[in-house]
Amino acid sequence: MDPSRMRPADALAELGRIRLAEVELDKVLHRVAELANQSIPGCAYVSVTLTHAGTAHTAAATAELARELDEWQYRYDQGPCLDASVSAESLLVPDMAGEQRWAAWVARARAAGVGSSLSIGLPIQEAVTGALNLYGVAAHAFDAEAITVAEDFAAYAAVALANAHLYDSTATLARQMRDAMRSRAVIEQAKGIIMGQRRCSPVEAFAVLAKLSQDSNRKVRDVAEAMVAAVDTDR
Repeated sequence: MDPSRMRPADALAELGRIRLAEVELDKVLHRVAELANQSIPGCAYVSVTLTHAGTAHTAAATAELARELDEWQYRYDQGPCLDASVSAESLLVPDMAGEQRWAAWVARARAAGVGSSLSIGLPIQEAVTGALNLYGVAAHAFDAEAITVAEDFAAYAAVALANAHLYDSTATLARQMRDAMRSRAVIEQAKGIIMGQRRCSPVEAFAVLAKLSQDSNRKVRDVAEAMVAAVDTDR
């Protein structure tokens, strides 16, 4: 075995030691790409595609050539990494010379010295999809065993992606809850001011706020904040 390369089992074990909750997603994906490149037989370059809201980008790449081949697909909206990302399937191009799909991209890849490729779709998440892309210099670089190993790496990347998405969703929800609590607090303060000034009920006070909001084309929270700030200034 080439001493510069790793055994796939060792590479996956190294990934398993990463604490996903403590490491940023882009760093995890870069490590996935690096270890896949170092351990999967026939692999010359690796990249990771992420797609969100219809826009794809390369989140990690072991070589500029891999990034360039990815970006060509994004630019012209065709290619195996995009199709794998959408379908969450494994798409193998065993020999660029005989490939009939994505003809323009295949010609670009062959001109760059790439003889075969493998794109593994990451399991579809709520808002983000992706693919692990392997490029080989030789034709038929990826056999059945290589595909299985690549799918193991892709599964790890998918777990990292899901973990990051869950954290982001949780953090977003927490921010929304904090904002809602702040909004409620300032609105209650403004209602108290109006009730004191007009000797009215809480329902009537909120109706006054709502009317001011509508007349000034501002959010109720903004009207309430301005009212509270004005009272504080007068004190």
